[in-house]
Amino acid sequence: MKVPLSHFFYRLSLLVVLFAMAVVSPAQQPRPSPTPALREQDPDTVTIPINRVRLPITVVDKKGNFVPGLTKNDFFIFEDRVPQQIETFSDDLGETLPLYVAVLMDTSPSTAGKLKFEQESAMNFIQTVVRPRRDRVLFATFDHEINLRQDFTDKLDLLDRAVFSVKKTGNQTALFDAVWQFCDEKLRSVAGRRVLVVITDGEDTYSRANIRDAIEIAQRTETTIFAISTKAGFAATVPGVEAGQVKDKSDRELVRLAEETGGTAFFSGDMLSLERNFTKISKELRAQYLVTYKPINDRYDGSFRKVEVKLADGRKDLKVRTKHGYKAIADSVRP
Repeated sequence: MKVPLSHFFYRLSLLVVLFAMAVVSPAQQPRPSPTPALREQDPDTVTIPINRVRLPITVVDKKGNFVPGLTKNDFFIFEDRVPQQIETFSDDLGETLPLYVAVLMDTSPSTAGKLKFEQESAMNFIQTVVRPRRDRVLFATFDHEINLRQDFTDKLDLLDRAVFSVKKTGNQTALFDAVWQFCDEKLRSVAGRRVLVVITDGEDTYSRANIRDAIEIAQRTETTIFAISTKAGFAATVPGVEAGQVKDKSDRELVRLAEETGGTAFFSGDMLSLERNFTKISKELRAQYLVTYKPINDRYDGSFRKVEVKLADGRKDLKVRTKHGYKAIADSVRP
């Protein structure tokens, strides 16, 4: 039986389309959506299921000064409004636990004229916060790609080389993907306090993850996020920016990303104000309290558990900051 010529060309066209789809370049393939996964553990890595919650807690007075000298009896912990029993309490984190800090720098198109400003910002932060031979820093960049430039190290020369070797920018901004990736792949497995610092000037334009994904993975891996906006990086003085005004959607998302994980967002207009902010972060990380408790509700049902920390005697003159909660998923992090 003879096949009509039109049918032959139709089938040929269909084969060509299918072939083109099969050989499309990896860069054009959809990026996998970030989903939590328990990976095979290194036998030398000790992990614990999340049946304990660790809360780094910052307490400040009305002037923003950190409040030292509080004790276990000064804190009340609530999970979904149910009082929890504090198991461990520490007020000397600067001496007992090392810091592991992931510094993520935005290299999207809008940063092209501010690259040097961001590099100086990143290196100033590293030099201000990190104690050699004790703390470790990772440096990475994000645009339409996420690049690890230097893995965790305490060598300032290696970090300086990594920071200032960045010469060009990409064409999109994958902020939330970068936060998700480094919390999940790097910070969950380190033994110490986990901090992620994002230096950026714009909103996310490219991530598969959304802001809720980024916040959840940070909360589950006990990572505190500090966001530093360099949006006004060229101005010598920018009215309102140094005072911390939140102006648009991207600013609000930076504030949310930081505050829901127990950190702070800074909006800086020049290097001097940035240095003051770095000093604040450094002092905060040395002044935090660490509380551990075992949740009364120990079911891994995937629900969000709201966490609140209150001070005894209803101290209205003091402000307490910690992560807002966590998602109850059977997961593992290093203690």
